[in-house]
Amino acid sequence: MNEIIELTEINFYYVLISVFTILIGVKIMVSLFEWVIDKLGLETKWMRKQREEHTLLIRTSQNLIALQEQHEKDVARSDKRDEEIASDIKNLTRMFVDKEIDDMRWEINNFATNVSEGKRCNKDSFTHCIRIYEKYEKILKENGLENGEVEISMELINDAYKQKLKDGF
Repeated sequence: MNEIIELTEINFYYVLISVFTILIGVKIMVSLFEWVIDKLGLETKWMRKQREEHTLLIRTSQNLIALQEQHEKDVARSDKRDEEIASDIKNLTRMFVDKEIDDMRWEINNFATNVSEGKRCNKDSFTHCIRIYEKYEKILKENGLENGEVEISMELINDAYKQKLKDGF
């Protein structure tokens, strides 16, 4: 029982200071040990592991920098390719519009030639040609182009159509 009473009388302040002092002493001893080993050129397992981790960190950093540079090059190349594709699409669209305009123009002029030569044409042919002309005008307007070649043909077709309507198909 005396031992238990003696334990309750222990000054925990002194115990805390003692433990703290012991920890500081251990830290100093470890630092002194590391300094001696470093001066002798020896390498411990812990030091080797630290060096390897440091080397790995540097290598990883360099790899990340290289990947970032490659990514920037790839993005620039991708942007350039996107611009080329957009340009190609514009050219193809322009070619398609030109082809459509030429086809419509040819169809209207061909029909006008048939009408002027006196070939028989039915009412559906006239209405089809008039619808083609409306589409033709719409495409020209959407693309900022002007009509100059088909107007005379359409005048001839409209005059013939009016005449056919008067005479009865």
